[in-house]
Amino acid sequence: MSRKPNAKAVVSSEASAKTHEVMFFKDVKFGPQEGELRFRLIHFWEARNAIKKVLIGIEMLLIDEQGTVIQGFIPSGRIDTYLPHMISSSIYRLTNFYGSMSKTVYRVAEPIVTITFSWTSVLSLFEDSSVRFPEDRFRFHGYEEFEAGCDLGGDLYDYVGHIKLVGEQALTDGLVLDEVEIASSRRILIHVQTHDGPVMKLYLWDKAATDFCKKFKAHGNTPSVILVTTVNPKRFGGALTLSSLSSSSVFLDLDVQPTRDYLTWLDSNSDVANRVNPDIVTKAETVTIGELFSYIKHEGSKVAWFECTATIDDVVHGCAWYYISCGGCKTKATKGPTTLMCKKCGKAEVAGVADVGDDHIVPVPQALIDTIGQTRKFVVKVSKHNLEGKTQALTVTKVLPLEATAPDGNLEENVIVPAVEETLQMGKRVDGPSSEHEDSVDEAVKRSFDRDESGEAKRTKCG
Repeated sequence: MSRKPNAKAVVSSEASAKTHEVMFFKDVKFGPQEGELRFRLIHFWEARNAIKKVLIGIEMLLIDEQGTVIQGFIPSGRIDTYLPHMISSSIYRLTNFYGSMSKTVYRVAEPIVTITFSWTSVLSLFEDSSVRFPEDRFRFHGYEEFEAGCDLGGDLYDYVGHIKLVGEQALTDGLVLDEVEIASSRRILIHVQTHDGPVMKLYLWDKAATDFCKKFKAHGNTPSVILVTTVNPKRFGGALTLSSLSSSSVFLDLDVQPTRDYLTWLDSNSDVANRVNPDIVTKAETVTIGELFSYIKHEGSKVAWFECTATIDDVVHGCAWYYISCGGCKTKATKGPTTLMCKKCGKAEVAGVADVGDDHIVPVPQALIDTIGQTRKFVVKVSKHNLEGKTQALTVTKVLPLEATAPDGNLEENVIVPAVEETLQMGKRVDGPSSEHEDSVDEAVKRSFDRDESGEAKRTKCG
């Protein structure tokens, strides 16, 4: 048992000698209350200021025996008192708490009141096995509901569906996650679909990305169903995108009942689920070079990728060059959060070496010289340097054959392709990161979602 200087118990392993009236979440009012709440702790996470990264407190998702879910909050000054005694899925009783006003944006539960731990609160384990508490309660939205609530800052809902792509890899039994890349970028992009609806991009950030990797690797077979709680619907590149937040949890295949139910449906409807070719989902928007430069000049433009058909006029050669390589294997090093990383060696920290060609001159392959005069398709990246006016040189990330095989079937109702005209008219284009690590894109998108989480920064002061 832990006690405050005034001898009030704040954490107890036993029930208090004083009898308190048992309350349900639906009975909680605003202000200080002495009743007893009994609940299962579903999940808890840190709440931080999006700008200064200062810890504000611990947020929780709680469910009582009636199945009502409510949000809980522990202010930063009381975290050390309660956090050591908190275990997800455990059942507790709480007395002497404060009913605070829930935040008005990005709520994770329906009630307008939040259970806030005050300095007089007493938390203890509830060990009456005769009282049953639900494991969880989900609030699912589909494509239409997410589309209607996109960019509105409303309540956060849960998503369940099947996986089409992980990064740019199709879902196969031999799929291996690039954990070094995921660790360095702090995110993983998954293309998902619910039943035969449109395919969407789902970004998992930080802990959600780590949890996905752990569960993905732990499965004997490649998992195909994913459930992510409290996702935020945003529009990037003209397309609806879902993103995890600090409050998000990730479940796969047989983890919870909704994923088991969906897996049953998927096993019986594989033809419907595979109707959309996943390679088409990631196709970049086709534009002309003139449209690219118009996009770059537009005030609201962001880093993005496009497909452009052009003729190769010449190949410049005889230029000095270098790249930062791994000091061991000489493979190009990847920038991590604080260190350089090597995908080939699998090391999270390597010594970077400036690697240069012989006499600083790189011979141009004859095959590349032979392309002079040919017309090809290029995947072109509009970089941060382009947008800042530092250079007009465009970065080509892929060179594609001019003629590509058209996909079978009518995909119009399922494929979401952003339009450059929307960007030029409304100035709202932001595209997700490509398969290559790009710090400026990751940070721009992450800052956007970080700002979304900052809605909890101001809370009602209590006891």
